[in-house]
Amino acid sequence: MYRLHKFAAAIALAGMPGILPAQSFPSKPVRIIVAFPPGGGTDIVARTISPKLSDALGQQVVVDNRAGASGLLGTELAAKAPPDGHTIFMGTLGNLSVNPLLFPKAPFDVARDFAPLTQAVSVTFMLYVHPSFPVKTVKDLVTLTKAHPGQINYASSGSGGAPHLAAELFNSLAGVKMVHIAYKGSGPSFIDVLGGQVPLTMDSLTQGLPYVKSGRLRAVATLGPTRSPVLPEVPAVGETLKGYEVVNWFGLVAPAATPRDVVNRLHGEIVKILRMPDIKERLSSQGADPVGSSPEEFGAFMKSETAKWARVIKEANIRAD
Repeated sequence: MYRLHKFAAAIALAGMPGILPAQSFPSKPVRIIVAFPPGGGTDIVARTISPKLSDALGQQVVVDNRAGASGLLGTELAAKAPPDGHTIFMGTLGNLSVNPLLFPKAPFDVARDFAPLTQAVSVTFMLYVHPSFPVKTVKDLVTLTKAHPGQINYASSGSGGAPHLAAELFNSLAGVKMVHIAYKGSGPSFIDVLGGQVPLTMDSLTQGLPYVKSGRLRAVATLGPTRSPVLPEVPAVGETLKGYEVVNWFGLVAPAATPRDVVNRLHGEIVKILRMPDIKERLSSQGADPVGSSPEEFGAFMKSETAKWARVIKEANIRAD
């Protein structure tokens, strides 16, 4: 009878929301939701680690692109997914730390609805222009935009994303006015910059490097505090515009009620992957430096980034378009 009671209790526990015995995970394919279309930096990083994660978990790991509403659509879908570890979210600085500031009425709360797994990468951002655009330096861009206020457009992945923040911070510090053209992800924004419909964007080296190498885009400057070893000849914006610095990041989270043993399993496997020599080399060569922080470290980091960008958003008067 005692054994029967133990068995019944185990069945009852397994059926309770948020409670899942570790040995039953994963019991089906795992999906990584990306809140942008295919081809963007977040998508590239997710697709770089997903085959290795599939091998580690013994289940297929698929990348599920859910673009729209400045990343809110995919973020909400992930927040409301069953908390069993079979759905995780590859978020960005914009998704996880900035959107709560710009969209306070969003139908989810990042701090409440997600369990941090790890910061996956720190991402180098660049100022890119179409080769036909008469800008080769940061000084050129400042001079041109001051001569033509409100007439120079820039493309971004959407309102509240790092490309949007980067350009608006540039506007504020340089005392210029470029006009924001928001897209549903970096992939679509790059299409119009490549086609010359929009002259410039500020986005990840992960995505833009192939276009720079092929001559389809010109890298004018890196947005980080120092030059990138991937393109060491390209100066930092801060060398001309003092105080300017933007570094993006991507990280993985799970629905908040995901059991701790499942969180630990996912965290451990993902960090192992980020430390694999071939993955480190592949990501670093594209300007995405692997991090692999603990869940606690990543949770604290997201909060610190929200506080940092709250000040910048207020000072630069950045708003969701």
